[in-house]
Amino acid sequence: MIFKLLPGPERGNLGLGAGVNPPREKRPTAAIQVESLVPYPELMVAAMRKDLVRIGFKEMRTPEEVDDLLRSPGTVLVAVNSICGCSAAAMRPGVALALQHHSTPDLLTSVFAGLDLDATERAREYFTGYPPSSPSVALLKGGELVYMMERHQIEGNAPAEIAQELQAAFNEFCG
Repeated sequence: MIFKLLPGPERGNLGLGAGVNPPREKRPTAAIQVESLVPYPELMVAAMRKDLVRIGFKEMRTPEEVDDLLRSPGTVLVAVNSICGCSAAAMRPGVALALQHHSTPDLLTSVFAGLDLDATERAREYFTGYPPSSPSVALLKGGELVYMMERHQIEGNAPAEIAQELQAAFNEFCG
């Protein structure tokens, strides 16, 4: 998101360095306009998307796709992909390693935080009790969240450690 300070009806002394601010009713006013912009060109993130798609993940780019896939029967893994370094160095490789296990989710899905904004927001509605976190990995069973790995559990961990944690969740919920 980008925040822009829009000029108010008055400009003048904001009190910086003057020692005294004008009385409250005479202070300059301004409005803040919030613009939601996609910060990265698609070409720049195509390879990051493909890291998961090439191992069987279905991308969810719209809220409708999210609802259709996350309400699927069985277990659904949701990778909240991200352009950040911990996603590239840990989350995506960790998820790939985790899937080399005897027990895995029925369906693999992903959203890309910061790019597929509406789809990511809808997916996060399924992650009740957890604040927005990217990257992150969620496991749903019958449309209900049963396991969540947040960014703070990904950062600083090697892919093998992430895989081990995910495989423990697969053993518990995908068997």
